[in-house]
Amino acid sequence: CHLPVAGSVLTTVGNDQFLDILDEHYGQKAVDDWKEVKRLMKPLAAAATVLPSVSIRSDLGIIFTLGRFLPKLISVPLEDTMKLMKPFEIMVKDKITDPFVLNWLDLMCFLLSGKPSSGTLAAEIGYMFEDWYRPNSMLEFPRGGSGAIIEALVRGLEKHGGRLELNSHVEKIDVEDGRASGVTLRGGGRVSATTAVISNATVWDTIPMVPEGELPSEWVEEMTGTGECGSFMHLHLGIDATGLPDDLEIHHIVVNDWDLGVEAPQNVVLVSIASVLDPSLAPEGKHVIHAYTPGSEPYSIWEGMDRNSDEYKALKEERSQVLWRAVEKAIPDVRDRVEIEMVGTPLTCARFLRRHHGTYGGYGWVGNDKDVVPSPQTPLKGLMVVGDSNFPGPGVPAVAAGGAIAAHSLVPFWEPS
Repeated sequence: CHLPVAGSVLTTVGNDQFLDILDEHYGQKAVDDWKEVKRLMKPLAAAATVLPSVSIRSDLGIIFTLGRFLPKLISVPLEDTMKLMKPFEIMVKDKITDPFVLNWLDLMCFLLSGKPSSGTLAAEIGYMFEDWYRPNSMLEFPRGGSGAIIEALVRGLEKHGGRLELNSHVEKIDVEDGRASGVTLRGGGRVSATTAVISNATVWDTIPMVPEGELPSEWVEEMTGTGECGSFMHLHLGIDATGLPDDLEIHHIVVNDWDLGVEAPQNVVLVSIASVLDPSLAPEGKHVIHAYTPGSEPYSIWEGMDRNSDEYKALKEERSQVLWRAVEKAIPDVRDRVEIEMVGTPLTCARFLRRHHGTYGGYGWVGNDKDVVPSPQTPLKGLMVVGDSNFPGPGVPAVAAGGAIAAHSLVPFWEPS
């Protein structure tokens, strides 16, 4: 991590190493507060891990699926279980006061959900703490990079009779007799749905594909009014690795100014050098690097630009400098080593990912006065919506949980999950 005050420090998952860093750079108050955070998190972590996401469904079958875990659920105080759907902020408010510890918790929340502790479900942080800060824990990295994860998901899909169709642009969601009946593809092809159409596109991209009038206007207004996270700046590099140290770290987190807040544009940068752990991801003697601003780049400053214009190229150069500076904290002479350079903007994300404004996802469901039950259902029978613009929001844990809930809701509760 590269942080204000502390500078560049090596932080690892696990139980005690972080305490040493706090003691060295931030003092005893930070150490005491972090120990108190861990104490406060124990019941929340227990509550977060007692119920697997597939035990939650969007119909009355939830009575039976939750019932299987009743003995474990009873072992956790009801008060702690009720906190899972509240913002994590309430867990530490007035209990933790050290500025660095509060900033660090906001950063952890932001990296998980795209929002600070005031907008992140306590359940997400409870699950993370249980996994991250226990003795002897460690981070895992997939051999083959993120592509290996995709390949594993496809194998699972095909193993169970599914099929992945590429280059199949969905033009509209078909509706017959008040029920989603399939999708029409660009070029006129059609895929029928016997059970449900499940959209993993954002709500802002899904709703225009539904014929006008098939969804209640009140629901459409509510969903399209969902808070919209920012987009990304990306820097992809291929570099000459000659002479770089063997112990070069794979992940780097850069925070430029705590006072600006973790959501501020260009304030937090993440850097990943995946070929450090998996040399097969780059040619021999080379490294691949990915640096990005995580969901904090405003789309508004890019909107309407011609991607071939000099203005766009100049803005790409300007807005990518924060990424270069972040990489330089890990590899000071990186600009002299570059062999391949690619910069992505919100327009890149919107175009290649076919996402509204290239957004990271949605927000707005989490608050002290809100009690939200996860549901992928829509007012249109046979249409379900999942993904990072729906509750519980962006981030791998939340999106995976939302997808699992949707899938489980389509399986009779008496069948094994």
